[in-house]
Amino acid sequence: MAHRINDDECIACGACEPVCPVECISAKDDDKRIIAEADCIDCGACAEVCPVDCIAQI
Repeated sequence: MAHRINDDECIACGACEPVCPVECISAKDDDKRIIAEADCIDCGACAEVCPVDCIAQI
């Protein structure tokens, strides 16, 4: 399993990126974040800090 960011709800705050222990979250051209699902260890740290709850387990 992994986590995914809902692009429609992401506000590009960047809070999720620095808490990822495996650094699998990066910024896209529009500053919204994307998770490299193949690298995600499913720890949920990103979902815990998201202020708009746009990160969910897939």
